[in-house]
Amino acid sequence: MLKSIRLGIVAAAALAIWAGARAGDEKGHGSDKDHVMVRPDDIKWGPAPPSLPAGAKVAVLTGDPSKAGPYVLRAMLPDGYKVPPHWHPTDENITVIKGTFMAGKGDKFDADASEALPAGWFVRMPKEMRHFAWAKGETIIQVHGMGPFELTYVNDDDDPRKK
Repeated sequence: MLKSIRLGIVAAAALAIWAGARAGDEKGHGSDKDHVMVRPDDIKWGPAPPSLPAGAKVAVLTGDPSKAGPYVLRAMLPDGYKVPPHWHPTDENITVIKGTFMAGKGDKFDADASEALPAGWFVRMPKEMRHFAWAKGETIIQVHGMGPFELTYVNDDDDPRKK
């Protein structure tokens, strides 16, 4: 229980860092009262939060993943980028924009057991489902869901926040 609370606090702090990666708030993309239109060239990429392995870039298109409520973000993953087995307390919805997102189910990372999701594909991982992912070629995904976005690694040694 204490470990979960500690991870929740660390996750909340990490998500607060995402504020620097928000895509164009100065243009009103974060507004709840206006039409949200984000041109690909206007996306401002920033480093991924500490809850993810180093190397990815993220941009929040609307909402705030660290707070309750809907959010939409994009993640740019370099070729070979891996996210070890983990789970979320809410559903995770992913649309592949570019490249090939490799997704697998289970408590152990097994590249051979993952499925290739090329651009245009959608996948939903239900809350608490153990899963892992990796990128084949530079890959851009769009993630949407209900915040707060939290990530718990199956194996504590895989958690980049603990390194």
